[in-house]
Amino acid sequence: MLLAYIKAFHIIAIIAWMAGLLYLPRLFVYHAEAGAGTPQSETFKVMERRLYFYIINPAMLAAWIFGLILVYYVINWSQDGWFHGKFLLVILLSAYTGILGKWRRQFANDENKRSPKFYRIANEVPTVLMVLIVILAVVKPF
Repeated sequence: MLLAYIKAFHIIAIIAWMAGLLYLPRLFVYHAEAGAGTPQSETFKVMERRLYFYIINPAMLAAWIFGLILVYYVINWSQDGWFHGKFLLVILLSAYTGILGKWRRQFANDENKRSPKFYRIANEVPTVLMVLIVILAVVKPF
């Protein structure tokens, strides 16, 4: 029964993490269009900081904690090839989260040099990783 709750909290954490990863680059698009020093820019700084520190990071941490508990109790990680692929993709998703943090700091310091188009493209990265992760976790192709 406890394992079912751990799985549920893992999924909830992933949903919150992904929601943040899909929303933050969209805020960057609007922020890049607003221009430094404008009232809109200052509002975006607050929104980005709160999203990153109060939703994305705690959700990522929870997803990792509950996921590692599941690995320990459920998955035969030494023999399940699908898990190795999934784990690598989750590491890439975590690295992407760190990159978003770097971009957020650049916006906070009015140092953004990227275009709104760049952030529109970057917004697709978590979707692609999520699709691959879910396929590996559900289908377990190898």
